Formats: sequence, C-alpha cells, structure tokens
Amino acid sequence: MIKLQVIGHLGKDCTTNVVNGKNVINFSVAHSERYKDASGNQKEKTTWVECAYWTDRTAIAPYLKKGQLVFAEGSPEVRGYTKNDGTQGTSLTMRVLSIQLLGGAKGDSSNEEASVAGNAGGNESDDLPF
Repeated sequence: MIKLQVIGHLGKDCTTNVVNGKNVINFSVAHSERYKDASGNQKEKTTWVECAYWTDRTAIAPYLKKGQLVFAEGSPEVRGYTKNDGTQGTSLTMRVLSIQLLGGAKGDSSNEEASVAGNAGGNESDDLPF
C-alpha cells in the first residue's frame, strides 16, 4: 500500500453524499510551499488533493469548512482527464483513511479542536463522534 499524508487548508466546504448506500465526505486540500527559483525570485506552488472519506461517522462534516487546517492520511491515486480546451490533465486524489482537525480556519486564531470538544456536550475529546 502506498500512503499519502497531507497537511493543508480546505479549499471549500465539504459535501456529504450517499453512494450505493454508503456515506462519503468529499473535500479538497491545498498544500502550498514557497521557494526561490534559480534567479532568486520568490515563487509559490500549490498542490491540490481531492479527497473522498468513506465513513459512517459523518459527524466531522460540519467542521470541514473552507480554510480549515487538516491532516489527512490515505491511499493516493492519480487520475487523468480532458480539460475544456481539449488538452489532457491529471489530478491527485486520495481515499481518506483518517483525518484530524489541526486548528482554526485560515486567518482564525481560535483552536478548532477546542471548539469541537466544547460542542460535544462536555464530553472528553476521545468521546467525540469522529
């Protein structure tokens, strides 16, 4: 098995669907890195990972909002597709095996994990439904 781990911000709110009687949470994660090219110019490269989390435990879905920082781990797959202009493209997808909320949304100084625990009716964090 090849394992992919990604830490990044969600590009949009997740969607939850039922496919063949099974729940799937779909979301996209952006990972950006900055570097200097050979000329010394500052560059930024963003890699997008389209994620599918097949789970019966969909209680995490309300917390998967645009900008949320997450750690996701799973099996990668590269898919080919045809762009609108007729050229070929590829996308990186991942079947998510586990996901963790790492903090507040991008630009938000609050700690999302603390908010989640606070909304769980005072239960300990390992009693959360996800």
